Amino acid sequence: MSEVLVKLADVENLMKKALESTGRSFNTIRTGRANASLLDRITVEYYGSPTPLKSLASISTPDASTITIQPFDRNSLNNIEKAISMSDVGLTPNNDGSVVRLNIPPLTEARRQEFVKLAGKYAEEGRVSVRNVRRDAIDSVRKQEKSGDISEDESRDLQDQIQKLTDKYTAKVDELLEAKEKDIMTV
Repeated sequence: MSEVLVKLADVENLMKKALESTGRSFNTIRTGRANASLLDRITVEYYGSPTPLKSLASISTPDASTITIQPFDRNSLNNIEKAISMSDVGLTPNNDGSVVRLNIPPLTEARRQEFVKLAGKYAEEGRVSVRNVRRDAIDSVRKQEKSGDISEDESRDLQDQIQKLTDKYTAKVDELLEAKEKDIMTV
């Protein structure tokens, strides 16, 4: 039975990871305030290999409407500027020769609605990840039952527990979404 208990802990860990991933996706959505995490997904071509922007530069937010990117190597400045321009961040970089500045314009109502839809898409991806973990875990429990490792009652109990974990983490994804929508819509 101890093998099965470890299984539930593993299932919960996988669901936590799905929730954390959803949270990281939400952090890449603009809310009208400067936030360094907007640039988390950007990779820069650096000496022939794609490198995360935060590995190449110091990123800071001196005020609510500006992000500054100070590269560790000045030679990478143009590549950083190009990567930001090509990304889906929707900001135009200003390169002054030593620092790249991103000015965050105030969001229009239409743009806020787009970001709410994007947040909804990320939340659905999170829910799907949680449900995939549930599906895999329940398949595993059914295989254990079929091979005689656990009884039918134990199998049913485990499936109920897995479903409760699924409900718990799907609700947490919904809470994250609600908070992000509120953040996006706040002017």
